[in-house]
Amino acid sequence: MNVYEAVTSRRAVRGFIGREVPEAVLERVLTAARWSPSGSNLQPWHVYVLTGEPLAELKKRAMERVATGDPWDEREYEMYPPALKSPYRERRSAFGRERYGALGVPRDDWEARQRAASANWECFGAPAALFCYIDAGMGPPQWADVGMYLQTVMLLLRAEGLHSCPQMAWSVYRSTVAEVLSPPEGLVLFCGLSIGYEDVTVRHPRTGRAPLDETVTFVGRAGRRLQAA
Repeated sequence: MNVYEAVTSRRAVRGFIGREVPEAVLERVLTAARWSPSGSNLQPWHVYVLTGEPLAELKKRAMERVATGDPWDEREYEMYPPALKSPYRERRSAFGRERYGALGVPRDDWEARQRAASANWECFGAPAALFCYIDAGMGPPQWADVGMYLQTVMLLLRAEGLHSCPQMAWSVYRSTVAEVLSPPEGLVLFCGLSIGYEDVTVRHPRTGRAPLDETVTFVGRAGRRLQAA
């Protein structure tokens, strides 16, 4: 699989089979991902990989919180600005309609939406999960570095025939994750990443992308057009 195929086939998969992910594959992916770029080579990511009994224990504890209606942990960062402007507001709304529409969940059925969302804390059935932390003292550039690292991991997983699903949802159950992982003080849980082999019987429409001219401006190309005119 070349890099173009990895990029265009990567998507957030929300249904995995129980087939074990070989530890050697995970080590190969994460060894290569060390070469992700970061400003001044800070490498600000702190990563934990869970499989087997530790992951099963985390899922159990998280689902117990779901079952008892335990409130979410206080957010350590805002997932989205409180007031999204256009076109971001419309893109987020379209995503929600597509995702919950595929599940047959009406827009106004909050309880059904919560049940669907709870699959996050079972990692959608994935047999492996990665949890990515960042030092609380880091700034926006280092958060961007973490994003580049995670993208590198996801593309390498595709090259291995695996799929993944990045999940900021885990940040609201961060205390439960910490019970299992015992991370050092001062780290912020950015997200989880479910990893495994796709369950092809679980069908979700792939979220579309904006056309190129909506997000990209070719300055040199425009100049050539102007000169030609």
